[in-house]
Amino acid sequence: MKKQVLAAAFLLSAITTFGAGYQLNLQGIRQLAMGGTGAAWTWDASTIFYNPGGLGRMKNIQVYASGLTISPSTAFGNTIVNSSAVTQRQTFTPFNFYVGGPIQQDSKFALGLGIYTVAGIGLKWDDQWIGRYMVQSINLSAVCFQPTVAYRVNELISVGAGFVYATGSMDIRQALPVHGQNGPGGSADDDGTLHLHGSASGLGFNAGVQLKPSDNLQFGFTYRSQINMGVSNGTATFNVPQSLATSFPNTNFDTQLPLPQVATAGVAYRTLEDRLTLQFDLNYTGWNSYDSLRINFSTHTSSLQDNHAPRHYRNTLTPRAGANYKLGKVVSLMAGAAFEPTPVTNGFVSPDLPDADRVVGSVGVTIKPFPRFTILTACEGITTLTRNASYDFGGFSGTYKTQAITLGLGVYYNF
Repeated sequence: MKKQVLAAAFLLSAITTFGAGYQLNLQGIRQLAMGGTGAAWTWDASTIFYNPGGLGRMKNIQVYASGLTISPSTAFGNTIVNSSAVTQRQTFTPFNFYVGGPIQQDSKFALGLGIYTVAGIGLKWDDQWIGRYMVQSINLSAVCFQPTVAYRVNELISVGAGFVYATGSMDIRQALPVHGQNGPGGSADDDGTLHLHGSASGLGFNAGVQLKPSDNLQFGFTYRSQINMGVSNGTATFNVPQSLATSFPNTNFDTQLPLPQVATAGVAYRTLEDRLTLQFDLNYTGWNSYDSLRINFSTHTSSLQDNHAPRHYRNTLTPRAGANYKLGKVVSLMAGAAFEPTPVTNGFVSPDLPDADRVVGSVGVTIKPFPRFTILTACEGITTLTRNASYDFGGFSGTYKTQAITLGLGVYYNF
């Protein structure tokens, strides 16, 4: 009975913390290279994501595609118990596709479709690391489909909006502190394990206004609604000693994972004989709607009950800045930076996605070898501030440091 109570106390602690670590801002290569800015200026068809109102500014129908690689690494240390660990190297590959433009030449109406990755990252610790009862591995992904319509009211104002359907998955593994009658140590007496897997989907919208007081000064205001990613009939698979099989039966579960609402205000200014464009965005992300996580199991026992883990996430305000410099008609250079404060408050920092304030730097190049064809590349580096924090719900603490490198390549063609 003691083993069952202990396992129940650790059960699902791994999935009670989701920080900014699973929300990606990689939907446009040029915007990525410019610190994630993109609300004010219509650079290409990726404006379908960054500001749907900008779609009404496009002169031609454009097809845009990009692929990226992300390689994160997190280090953990706890000097009290003299333990350290580093996550295994993994590479994730988000993608984006856009097509859109005016319905006919010089039309004020424009239509578009965006298919883009908004979440897609994870961590994998060694199976026997000290935090294995919290998490061994986690992977989260979400792709959005956004049909969009825009209308250019006049030369000053353009508005747009899109319906968003998101689909994705979650996959989490953790150890359970239950063993055979001889206790831990032998191959037949390893920890028990839990594997959670489920598909998720949700609905939302993306709307924006783009203002153009002059050719050199533009503003953008956008709002992306919260999307509650509902997991229905996910599978919970337990591997425990036969004597505990009835206490931890394989079953199904339901839950919701939120993609938070984001409001953005942006400004862009072009100077130096139209060669240099400077951009600044301010993102307000509504993380406080995620105040708890509820896991509802289809089957219940004395050791397996529905889980309600309290959250105390806070809303965040993220400044972003970027620059684009045209060397000529063929080549442009980009650079940018951002500071992303974490929404995860002290006492709720877990090793599944150990979040901390982040410093972001990025660079990129665009090449236009032909009048209608453009190639874009970008590189982004992220490092978190070292954070000594605890996860009080699971009684776990330590110091974390995360770094990640993102490389991106994209192309677009104007018809």
